[in-house]
Amino acid sequence: MGGTMDLNQLTLFVAVAEGASFSSAAKKLGLPKSSVSRGITRLESSLGVQLIHRTTRRVSLSTAGQALYERVSPMLLALRKSVGELPELEEEPSGVLRLTSVVDWGTTVLAEVITRFVARYPAVKVDLHLDNRVVDLVAEGFDAALRLAIAPLKDSSLRARRLGTLSLRLHASPAYLARRGTPRHPRELSSHTWVSFRSPNPFRLVGPGETLLMPQDGAIVCDDMFFMREALRQGAGVGFLPTMLAEQEVAEGRLVALLPKWSMPAGSVWFVSTAERHMPRKVAAFRDFLLETLKQRSFPM
Repeated sequence: MGGTMDLNQLTLFVAVAEGASFSSAAKKLGLPKSSVSRGITRLESSLGVQLIHRTTRRVSLSTAGQALYERVSPMLLALRKSVGELPELEEEPSGVLRLTSVVDWGTTVLAEVITRFVARYPAVKVDLHLDNRVVDLVAEGFDAALRLAIAPLKDSSLRARRLGTLSLRLHASPAYLARRGTPRHPRELSSHTWVSFRSPNPFRLVGPGETLLMPQDGAIVCDDMFFMREALRQGAGVGFLPTMLAEQEVAEGRLVALLPKWSMPAGSVWFVSTAERHMPRKVAAFRDFLLETLKQRSFPM
């Protein structure tokens, strides 16, 4: 015997052996009887042995055919069972869902969302990585990412769904404002100490009828919003924070929201996944659950 064994021919053989008939095998497999007969003939030719004795009324297995059936039938059954139990072939989402997210949004929003998601879909295990860098989903084996970006992705290997718009507002601690005074207009900010977020993009403060450029170099420059929030709480100066990080601090009096009619647009939050023809059920389920939760709970952006 040479070449590669054809599993289709083995499937034909098992069907004939179990039905003791070419006709019943053809009916079971949805094939013409002639196709079944030719398949068996090719299998016997490739193996170099006779597998089936044919008569006008019925077929029976030869000694070699019986031995082959006993070996092959359990293997084909196990193979069909294994394929049928693949996670993405099941009705309910299942398997490991590998996610990556920027740290601040992932920490403040995703903890609750993921907790509720795995409660709804217990067959899914979530593996979350928090990282502010742009992760290569395909190269690093991630199913999806939560990213902050001004515009949709241009990478054709990825697909993106916008979850919401993010804006930043100016904040400072009560202690700092007691020392330096509370600004009433953005033009008064030039005399204040800044805690700045490191960014290649200019900071534009948008308000009633005008847009102003804000300083990007502060007494403290950082690349983490949690650090910035803590520095502002400690009275280091004024700085921009997303509502999701500042809302509780403002409510409990540890920070003060300044210039309520002014904000700095900071892009959108995007759900990014690989552009596969068939999105895995676990990925689609999480995307839909996330959108549903954000809509119901009105998470601050």
